[in-house]
Amino acid sequence: MRNFLPLTLSLTLAFLGPMAAQANPAAGPYDESADAQADIRSALLDAQRHKKQVLVVFGANWCGDCKMLDASFKSGAVAPLIQQRYQVVKVNVGRFNVNVDIAERYGVPLKKGIPAVAVLNAKGEAVHATQGGELADARKMGDAGVAAYFEQWAKP
Repeated sequence: MRNFLPLTLSLTLAFLGPMAAQANPAAGPYDESADAQADIRSALLDAQRHKKQVLVVFGANWCGDCKMLDASFKSGAVAPLIQQRYQVVKVNVGRFNVNVDIAERYGVPLKKGIPAVAVLNAKGEAVHATQGGELADARKMGDAGVAAYFEQWAKP
């Protein structure tokens, strides 16, 4: 009977552990259960009201560069520009097996690396997209490099 308790505890943790990780928003910036299509539609409506463009960010919670880019958008040197110009939609791509069709629709070659982005106009058309994994080394680029990358798009 003594061996029963550790086994029960192990089985319970094995079962609940993955569920807790999915429910934990601190697990990463990408909502793995989100409806990306609906999120993009909603962002397009908000962007039209606020005269912004939609920035679709493709990434995954396992990706360190994706997490770094997300942190830059929230509090880095590029944060004011992102908040001023874009409605941001984060699209989870899993292990390159989820929402790949959305990336393809906007001309984003995910195989070149993530994070990857597409900028959409008010009609939902891609007006810019990463083509060669430009942000896939966001950690090496650092906050200043990420800011410089997005500032080049902001020029008239």
